[in-house]
Amino acid sequence: MSFDNSTPACTPSPDDGAVSVARVQRIIQDFIKPQHGMELVPVPEALGRVLAADVLSPINVPAHDNSAMDGFALRGTDLPDDGTAVFRIVGTAYAGRPFAGAVGTRECVRIMTGAVMPAQCDTVIPQEQTLERDADFVRLPSGVVHPGDNRRLQGEDLAKDQPAVHRGRVLRPADLGLLASLGVAEVPLRRRLKVAIFSTGDELRSLGEPLEPGCIYDSNRYTLRGMLQRLGCEIIDLGVVRDDPTSLEAALRGACAQADAIITSGGVSVGEADYTKQVMDTLGQVNFWKISMRPGRPMAFGTINSNGKRAYLFGLPGNPVAVMVTFYFFVRDALLHLMGARSQALPRLRALAQADIRKKPGRTEYQRGILSTDDQGQSVVRITGSQGSGVLRSMAEANCMVILGESQGSVCAGDWVDVVVFDGLV
Repeated sequence: MSFDNSTPACTPSPDDGAVSVARVQRIIQDFIKPQHGMELVPVPEALGRVLAADVLSPINVPAHDNSAMDGFALRGTDLPDDGTAVFRIVGTAYAGRPFAGAVGTRECVRIMTGAVMPAQCDTVIPQEQTLERDADFVRLPSGVVHPGDNRRLQGEDLAKDQPAVHRGRVLRPADLGLLASLGVAEVPLRRRLKVAIFSTGDELRSLGEPLEPGCIYDSNRYTLRGMLQRLGCEIIDLGVVRDDPTSLEAALRGACAQADAIITSGGVSVGEADYTKQVMDTLGQVNFWKISMRPGRPMAFGTINSNGKRAYLFGLPGNPVAVMVTFYFFVRDALLHLMGARSQALPRLRALAQADIRKKPGRTEYQRGILSTDDQGQSVVRITGSQGSGVLRSMAEANCMVILGESQGSVCAGDWVDVVVFDGLV
């Protein structure tokens, strides 16, 4: 893995020093350099991993001309110009059991979907379009098919030595099926990315620990674990780090020794106990930004150096919703790029707001929403109540994020808004 020698920098806006979401996204994407390690992995274990090289098809798909449906295979030149014609049935072709005989003039072969086309045949008439038939003969009408109809040609879907799946693809279930259909048993994948995570704060407790007065359970590591698991990362959980420089420096050095990237939550604001900037300035090249967004205003990004190793660092806010928002809209794309995946911007849909949404121009807002379909079949969205950055329940109830652009003001009921859906089908 290689790194630039300079720290990524933003030019802040003239009002309050905040940087736009789009600017931060571009800087992070430009700064990240993909890692190049790879390994051969069996196809059944490749789901969600990034393909390191094009996979070329070792065969033609289909491997032979074959029938697209159940019916009768014949010569297209024998089709009647008008009226009807009687064809003699000389055999049957099944999928996996081809008809090996010859087919003469006004002869046909009963054929099943997927069966190899007999050598002399180029057309299939569906059985439901025949007029009458018995064991030996079938009467066919004119005009229902044309020469070449209902035949799938050899290599029509995929020719031998043509790329079947391209480098940089995050493999989905359909890709695994495609690779298996080609007889490909294992594929070259990018090495699984190692990501270290920890939360900072004296008030935080991990699950299973007693909760003293004034303390809260850490939720950020668990949402981060879930989001990283969906990206196929190897997760190194370093737990909770206390609010002191020595503990933070030790945690960052330990994370740098093990991981390609480090994600922290908390400790990136200007509070007296937030030592993150001080320690990061000692260990690496880190930029601290106020981003013109809500939630998730403070964020740190750069590299950490320790004992000859370097790792990318993402210092996220401490509030639970802000952690998820900054991960989805900054960290996710950066990690995919680091994995060597092709750009996968989150697709946006349009939906009608079911109620007014208050917003001031000047920052991008990400509001939690519930997307559904109304009685007219229109996509509609409603906000999940309180949008405070500490209200994690609002994220659990939501199935999408409503994105309100930086220059956008308040939204009226019935206005169109952009949404990003949390879960996809494929």
